[in-house]
Amino acid sequence: MDPLQAVAAATQIISSMVGAVGALEQASRNLDEAPKRIRSLEEFVCDLENLTQRIRQKHANKLHNAQLDYQLQSLHALIERLRPNIRKARTVVSKSKIKNLGKVFWNSMAGDPLGKLTVLIKDDLNWWLDTQMLAQNVEKVLESTAQDTPVRLKIKTDQGYPTSSKCNFVKELLEQEDTHRVILIVGLSGIGKSCLARQVASDPPKKFVGGAVELGFGQWCSRAACNGSKVEYQKRLARKISKFLVQIGFWKKIKEENSGDLDYVCYLLQEALYGKSILVLLDDVWEQDIVQRFAKLYDNNCKYLVTTRNEAVHEITEAEKVELSKDDIREISKGILLYHSLLSEEELPSIAESLLERCGHHPLTVAVMGKALRKEVRAEKWEKAITNLSTFATCAPGPVSYVNEKDAEDTLTIFGSFEFSLEAMPVDSKRLFIALASLSWAEPVPEACIEAIWSFIGQESLFSLIVCKLVEGSLLMKVDMDPIYQVHDMVSLYLDSKTTDSIEMLLHGSKPEETAFMCPWLLIFGKENVKKIVEDRMKLFFDILDEKQVVITLESSIEAIMASKSISELEASRASFSGILGPKIADIVSTNSQSMIAVSAEAIIIIFSKTDYCNYFPSLETDSTVDKLASMLEDCEDPLIQTNILTILAKIAEFGSPEIVDKVLQSIPFNQFADLLSPNAKEWHDSMFTILMSLTKAGKSKAVERMFAFQIDKNLINLIESGSELVQHHAIVTLKAFYELAGPSLNSSLRPANLDLLPWQVRLRLERFVMPDRNIPLSPKPQTFEDLIHKMLDNDNKQVLKAMQDLVPIIEKAGDPGFRQMIVQSPLIRRLSELLQHGHTEQHSIRSESAFLLMKLAYSGGEPCINKFLEFDVIPELVKMMQCNTAELQDSAYTALHQMLFGSGGVLVLNNIFKMGLIEKVPYALESKSAKTREVLVHFIFDIVELGSKACLEKLLSLQVVEKLTKLEKSGGGSGEIVIGFLKGVDKCKHLTVAERKVMKQQVVRKIRASLKGHKFETRILAAVDAFLSGGSRGASGSGSGRNRK
Repeated sequence: MDPLQAVAAATQIISSMVGAVGALEQASRNLDEAPKRIRSLEEFVCDLENLTQRIRQKHANKLHNAQLDYQLQSLHALIERLRPNIRKARTVVSKSKIKNLGKVFWNSMAGDPLGKLTVLIKDDLNWWLDTQMLAQNVEKVLESTAQDTPVRLKIKTDQGYPTSSKCNFVKELLEQEDTHRVILIVGLSGIGKSCLARQVASDPPKKFVGGAVELGFGQWCSRAACNGSKVEYQKRLARKISKFLVQIGFWKKIKEENSGDLDYVCYLLQEALYGKSILVLLDDVWEQDIVQRFAKLYDNNCKYLVTTRNEAVHEITEAEKVELSKDDIREISKGILLYHSLLSEEELPSIAESLLERCGHHPLTVAVMGKALRKEVRAEKWEKAITNLSTFATCAPGPVSYVNEKDAEDTLTIFGSFEFSLEAMPVDSKRLFIALASLSWAEPVPEACIEAIWSFIGQESLFSLIVCKLVEGSLLMKVDMDPIYQVHDMVSLYLDSKTTDSIEMLLHGSKPEETAFMCPWLLIFGKENVKKIVEDRMKLFFDILDEKQVVITLESSIEAIMASKSISELEASRASFSGILGPKIADIVSTNSQSMIAVSAEAIIIIFSKTDYCNYFPSLETDSTVDKLASMLEDCEDPLIQTNILTILAKIAEFGSPEIVDKVLQSIPFNQFADLLSPNAKEWHDSMFTILMSLTKAGKSKAVERMFAFQIDKNLINLIESGSELVQHHAIVTLKAFYELAGPSLNSSLRPANLDLLPWQVRLRLERFVMPDRNIPLSPKPQTFEDLIHKMLDNDNKQVLKAMQDLVPIIEKAGDPGFRQMIVQSPLIRRLSELLQHGHTEQHSIRSESAFLLMKLAYSGGEPCINKFLEFDVIPELVKMMQCNTAELQDSAYTALHQMLFGSGGVLVLNNIFKMGLIEKVPYALESKSAKTREVLVHFIFDIVELGSKACLEKLLSLQVVEKLTKLEKSGGGSGEIVIGFLKGVDKCKHLTVAERKVMKQQVVRKIRASLKGHKFETRILAAVDAFLSGGSRGASGSGSGRNRK
C-alpha cells in the first residue's frame, strides 16, 4: 500500500477504534453486543499493525531520520499496549456470559472490570494521539516527516579497486569535527585519486545523513578549454552546477533558460544545500574558483571531497590535503593487476612485480596492461610487455595541454600503456579509436554515433566485436544499461593529441560523400574546434547544392538527431541544424531534384520547431513553390515521399497567409489520401493525421468542406471501424476537429445509421455532431432547481440521493448558457465537493453519485464549471478517492476525472493536477497492495501521458513512473500490457512531433530494459514491447532505413 493511503487508512482505523470503544461502553445493557465490539477492536489493531509494517518497508531508506523512526516506534508501542487490554476484555466478557451475570454485571460500570479496561484502551488511544503534535491526523504526522526526509544519495565504487589504508585515513578525517570542510586528494595523473574518492564516498560516515553525491568537471570545465573566454567558462560551470541541482533533487531536470547564468545557479546552490548534510565529491577539478564557490556556502553541514591534478587548486589554504603517493598505491596495485588479468595469485608470473614497477603502480596503467595480458601465464609474454611499454612510453606523444608538468613522465608511461594496448588490438580497432579523437568526451557519447564513425571505417557487421576490444582494453567505458560510452580523463587527454589525425581521416582525407555523411554526427558530438570545421563544410554543401552530397548530409542529419537520448537533447541538437538548413530551403525546393526535395522535406519535419517554421517558411509562400511540390505529388508513387511533401505543403498553409492557404488547398491532390488512409497503410497513418490536422487548422471550415468533398471523413470512419486502438483514437480526434470547425455537413459521411455501428465510446464523442436535435435546451425551471438544491443541503442521506438523481436532466443541459449560469451561481458544486469527502460506509453511494454529477457537469458545462471545480478543490478529492479501498468509489472517481480531462476544460484540470503536486503522489500509489487502486491509477497515468505536454511527460519520467509500471509488469505475470499502454499514450500525445515521439519512446524503452535486466520475465516483456514498436506507425519517422551510409 502507498504511504499516503497507509497513513490515511491508519487515521481511519484509529478514529474507528475510538468509535468502537464508545460503542463498547454503549453495549453495557446488551451482553450479546460486547463480543462483536471487541472483535472489531482486534481487527482494527491487526490492520494498524499491518499498515505500520508497510509504511516502514516503504520508507526503509528514510529511517535514518530520528523523528520518523520515533513516530513509527510510538505506533508499535500503541499496538503493544492495546493487545493485552483487548485480550483481557474478551476474557471478562466470556466469563460474564458463562456465569450468566448479564444485566447485573452490565448495569453498573463503576468498579466493573470491563469498564476499567475500556477506559484503559481509550486512554491508550488518546495517549498516542497526544504524543503526536498533530492530534487526530496520523497522515500528517508520518507522511510530512517522510516527505521532508530526503533519500540518502549514493555513489558507486569502482570495481577492481581494493580498499587501501589511505581510504580509512580519509574517512577518519571526515569524521572529525575540527577539520576543514574541503579535503583535497592530490597526486600524480592516473594514480587513482578518483577511485579512492569514490571508495570513500560510497560508504560515507553516518553524520552525512543525505548520503554522498559525485559531480565531475574535467578539463572541459576549465578556462584553458574555453580559450580564455570568461563567458564560455562561466556558462559551462553553470551547466555543471545545474546538473548537480538535478542530482540532489532540487530540480527535476535542467532548466535550459537558467542553466547558463552562473550567479543565479550559485544562488540556487546555496538554497539547495541549506540545512543539508551531504558529502559532495568534486571530481577532476581544474579551476580553483570551483572549489571556492562550494566551500563558501553557509548554513549546511556538507563537506567537499575534491580530486585535482592542477597545482593551482592545491594552493587553496582552507583545505585538508591528502597526497596519494606511490607508496600508498603500492599496497593495492597487485590486487588491481589480478582483477584485470583474470589470474589468481598462484598463476601470476613472478616477473609481474617488474611490470608493476615499470607501470609505477599507477592503477590506470596497471589496469590497461592487465587487460592486455588477460589470462596470459607465460613469463616471456610479460617480459615482452615490459619492453614494449618502455618503447611506447618513449615514443608516445606528449599531452597537447597539461597543467602539472611534474608528472609529464608518468603521463607518458600511461600514454605508452594505451599504445601497447592498441598494438595488441586489430588494426580496425586502432583506426576507430583514433577516429574517436574528433568527439568531445565531456559528456557520454551514444553508441549510434560511434557506430556511424565505424561504418565510415569498416564493415558494419563487425562493429560489436571491434568496440568490445576497446572496452576490454579500458580505452572505452560502456555505461551500464544504456547504449552510451565514455572515457577516462587520461584517455581523453591522450585523444586530444590525436585530434589532428582524426580530422584528417574523417574530413580531409575522404571523399566528399563520405565527409557529407560524417559532418552531422560531428556537428552534434564533436569537439568545439571540429564543430566549426564541420559547420563550414555543411554550409558549403548547401551552397554548391550537389544532389548526392546534400541528400547524404540531410539523411545523416536525421540519423544523428534521432540519436538523442531525451527530448531536451533533441531540441538542442536540431537547433544547430535549423540555422544551416533554414536559409537554404527555398534554394533546395527551386532545384529540379526530386530526391533532394523529398529528403529535405523529411529533414524539415524532424528538425524544425514552430519558431523555425515561422522564420523560414515565408520564403516558400509562392505559387511556383506550391505548384512544384504539388506536381511532384502527382508524379510520385512512393508513400514516404508523398507524406513528407504533403507535410511540407500543410505546414506552408498552417504558417502562411490566407492567400497561400487557398492555393495549397486547391493544389493538394486529395485523391491520394484514400490510399494513404486505407487500413493497410498503417505505417503512414501517423503522418497523415498530422497533415489533416495542419490543413484543418490552416483552412478551417474551407479545408474541412474540401475534405468532405473527397470523402476523407469516410476513410476516417473506416479506420474507426477496423483500425487499431491507436488509429481509432487519432481518427476520432481528427473527425471531431472536422465537425467542431465545420459543423454538420450535407457532404458528411457520418449519419445516424452508421453511427450505431461504431463502438460506444466513439458514439459518445461524435453523436452530438450527427444528432444535434438531442441537444435542444429546455427552458429553465428555477423553482424546481432551487427545491432540489434545498434538498441537497439537507442531512437526510436518502433525500440527498433522491435530489441528486432528479438533478441529472438539468445538469445535462448545462451546455445552455441559461442553465449553466444558474448552476454555477448556485451552491451545487460546493455541496458536491463536500459530499465527495470521506464519510461512513453508508455514504458511499452519495460520494459515487457526487462524482457522477461532477462528471456530467464537466462534460456539459465545460470550462465555467471546471473553474468552479478548481475553486472548491474537487480535483484533489477525486484523486484521493481513486486511492481509497472501495472499488465502486475508485471507479467513479477515475471515470469522472477521465471525462473532465478529455472535456473542453481538460487543460485546466491537467494543469491543476501538476500545479498542486497531485501527480507526484501517483507513482508511490502504484505500489499499493490493492489491485483496484493500481488498475485505476495506471489508466489515470495513461490519460496524463496522452494529454500532457512535453514538460508533463518529462515530469512523469523524472518521477520514475516507467520504472514503477515495469515493476507492476514483473509482479503481474509479464504480459507487457502495462508498459505498452504507456507507449500507446506517447503515440497518442498530440503535443509531440514525430521526432519527439520517437525519441521519447526510445527513452521509455531504455528505462524498461534497465528495470527488467536479469528478471525472469525480461525476455517475454521485451518481446511484447518490440512487437508493439515494430507494428506501430512509421510515417515520417521511418528515416534512414535501408540507406547507404557511405
